[in-house]
Amino acid sequence: MAAHTTVKGKRITGEARIKMAADLKKKYEKGASIRALAEATDRSYGFVHRILTESGVVLRGRGGATRTKTKTP
Repeated sequence: MAAHTTVKGKRITGEARIKMAADLKKKYEKGASIRALAEATDRSYGFVHRILTESGVVLRGRGGATRTKTKTP
């Protein structure tokens, strides 16, 4: 993933925000995690999450093993 050249914590507005949102949306839809996108862009998890939801992305469920109840006969 190519990292953006933004300053950490600097407010992103206007055209730069629209471009970043489109880029993050494309990468997320190709399978990148929010955490990976946050690290690659030097932004927080919350920022990336907010940008994706503002862009209309349907977020995936959380990963990991799911627990199933053991059926007893």
